[in-house]
Parts: sequence; structure tokens; C-alpha cells
Amino acid sequence: MNNTVKAKIEFMSGDVINLELYPDEAPITVANFVKLCNAGFYDGLCFHRVIDGFMIQGGGFVYDPRKGLIQKNAETIKGEFASNGVNNTVSHKLGVISMARTPDKNSASSQFFICVADVPYLDRDYAAFGKCADEASIKTAVKLGKAKTGRWQHFSDVPFDPIVIKTITVS
Repeated sequence: MNNTVKAKIEFMSGDVINLELYPDEAPITVANFVKLCNAGFYDGLCFHRVIDGFMIQGGGFVYDPRKGLIQKNAETIKGEFASNGVNNTVSHKLGVISMARTPDKNSASSQFFICVADVPYLDRDYAAFGKCADEASIKTAVKLGKAKTGRWQHFSDVPFDPIVIKTITVS
């Protein structure tokens, strides 16, 4: 990718995932992610959905041990992927970061996921917008993907030990 933006996810555990983002492939998505990072939106949010061999998802909930998962909302953006009329050539391979959404193609807001395996069947329907910038970051994502999970309220695949974002910085 010619034009990249660097980002760093720091977790309360001390783990770090370095990212490179691709504004040429998904300009709306990258601009939204950067805006939320710079506003401190992600600080204290958790990865609330973890599926080994698939992905780790976060960016939309605060974990409260007494109240469970409390949603934090952001504005929705256009989905930047082929089935929504956007030429996005980033494939959902191990280490790729992409936007989560509901069945509405334009419902992505703040929630994102990092692939912990190659999942190319998502390519035409989800806005991939970057990837882990180094091997250590990929290893961290895969390690987080192996967290023990279960049901919590009406959610499934929730880590028993919360995976909490300390902050995400952009440079």
C-alpha cells in the first residue's frame, strides 16, 4: 500500500498490537477510526467477542463486572466493500483489521475485528482497512484469540478474563 497510517493498540495487560491502516483502500473507514482514536473513544473498551481460528472483536463495549457489557455508540459510516459498490482490495488474511457491522451494509461505527486466521469469504462484505504491522502484533492477536470464552447475558464468545484496551494512538 502506498499510503499508510500507523496505529498502536495498547491493552491494560501490557500487550500491544501495531497496525498499519490503508486510507487509499477505505478512506471513510480509516478517517472514522482515526477520529475515534484521537478522541479517546476506545480507551477502556474491551474485546467482547473472541473466536479462536476466526477473529477478535472490540471497540463497542465497556466491561462492567456488575452490569456486564455496556454498549458505547458512535455514528455509522458507509461500508467500504465490493457488495456495497466500493473497490476494496484488502483480503481478510491473518492479521487484517476490518469493521464489524450488522446486516445493514452501512451500519459500521466503532467496532472492529482483527483476523486471527485467513477468512477470505469476508472480502466482498466487510471493510478491511489495514493489518498488523509486524510479526509480534500478529502473534499477540492470535494469542488473544485463544482466550477462554463463554456466554454473558445474551452475548456469546465473551472472554472470561476481560481484554481491555488502554488506548489506541495514531501516528
